[in-house]
Amino acid sequence: MEKSKVYFTDFRTPYGGASMPQKLQKLMKKAGIGDIDFEKQFVAIKMHFGELGNISYLRPNYAKAVVDLVKELGGRPFLTDCNTLYVGSRKHALEHMDTAFENGFSPFSAGCHVIIADGLKGTDEAYVPVKNAELVKEAKIGRAIMDADIVISLTHFKGHEMTGFGGAIKNLGMGSGSRAGKMEMHNDGKPKVSQKKCIGCGRCVKICAHGAPCITDGKATIDINKCVGCGRCLGLCPMDAIHALNDASMENLNKKMAEYAQAVCQDRPSFHVSLIVDVSPYCDCHAENDAPIVPNIGMLASFDPVALDQACADLVNAAPAVANSVLGEHLAADAASCAGHDHFHNTTPESEWKSCLEHAEKIGLGTRQYEIVKMK
Repeated sequence: MEKSKVYFTDFRTPYGGASMPQKLQKLMKKAGIGDIDFEKQFVAIKMHFGELGNISYLRPNYAKAVVDLVKELGGRPFLTDCNTLYVGSRKHALEHMDTAFENGFSPFSAGCHVIIADGLKGTDEAYVPVKNAELVKEAKIGRAIMDADIVISLTHFKGHEMTGFGGAIKNLGMGSGSRAGKMEMHNDGKPKVSQKKCIGCGRCVKICAHGAPCITDGKATIDINKCVGCGRCLGLCPMDAIHALNDASMENLNKKMAEYAQAVCQDRPSFHVSLIVDVSPYCDCHAENDAPIVPNIGMLASFDPVALDQACADLVNAAPAVANSVLGEHLAADAASCAGHDHFHNTTPESEWKSCLEHAEKIGLGTRQYEIVKMK
């Protein structure tokens, strides 16, 4: 397969020069977004508005840069995301929009409307047959995303406690799934608790929206019949006592996520932007964010979400670890077991990310082979 082009620019701007949002627009134009016919087309800009308390999500200024460019090209843009499975500030559309507005995403700041794609309670979904799928016959996608004529993913590239990292495919796949769709993707990834490591702090009990964990005799256990596999407890446990049930479940989660991304992108134009900035170890779904694991790297854009994710992963893995971070601490504490220079696995040893890109390539979402085109 021919290599996909991934366009890259760093975060440097000369004194008195163009702003960072202007540099992002220049990158998108260089990557060929103007080749898409936007005239009077509805354009879903799929992004993450950040959980309340988290401040590592993308600034609204970047969203406005994309919105303004889409309008310049004749499109009708809206910012969008779907509701979550877990306890937090985005589990239904009213709270979700309050969160988006409080975090700076509003028609006044971003220049377009914010639409929660799967509706008030996360039940407004479209059933989409997935081309070349192995595990998902019909993806359950937020209806507003499927009603759009064009999809743009605007992604904060960061770590993730289950999938290794959150990139374009996770933004499109997991993020575009309705609440039922998210449950379908997660339902193979049931966790278990190491009784030796558990200190009975109860954080897993507080974070679960489904009543799966409980504390008995000072130790946590998880009822897998109640668990939906969202993985919030894995990232929250202070003792790393909670683990995925098996490697196959993680692989299936990644495969389903890729198939959901395929459902979102197939049969219509799509374009993808990822910013490697404030690379927190865990997802923006958390109501907090830890120190970045690597320095800020740059902005990337491509028509190919698989090539884009692979390029972002390679750039992060080639970057030096921040000493005062989860990754830096893990490397310092046990350099021998952190061999192989996989920053994502070394940050969260339970995570696994390569099967997602492998499967995405297999089903025709894109290619892992890429060519970096640098822009100043």
